[in-house]
Amino acid sequence: MSRGVITDEVWELIGDVFPAVNTRGRPPVDRRTVVEATAWRFRTGSAWRDLPERFGNWNTIYKNFRRWATEGVWEDLLTHVQRRASLAGEVDWVVSVDSSIARVHQHGATLPRDTGGSIELQEIRAGAV
Repeated sequence: MSRGVITDEVWELIGDVFPAVNTRGRPPVDRRTVVEATAWRFRTGSAWRDLPERFGNWNTIYKNFRRWATEGVWEDLLTHVQRRASLAGEVDWVVSVDSSIARVHQHGATLPRDTGGSIELQEIRAGAV
């Protein structure tokens, strides 16, 4: 099996989260192909234009990705997967919060800071002049 391919088992779990195919207009892109292309793109960190040809037109994949992002499909997918994993007892929901402080390096502490401009500029912004 290739690393870029979603298994049939995984697709059975997540396939119903994605919107149904519209019967009007242009023939739709296979939903699974869009998901696999998206996973490949984020795993490699490459640009959308660099998608391999096996996924089809990069712009079509990108438009589907953006439309689903706007419609909240990716959030629904995350919720769906987390719910299934939680019900199966595969997720430990214990949270550890770190409240440490990150201090500036000693050489950066004495650098001049821009506080928003000169006194005159601040007065103009406030409408005092």
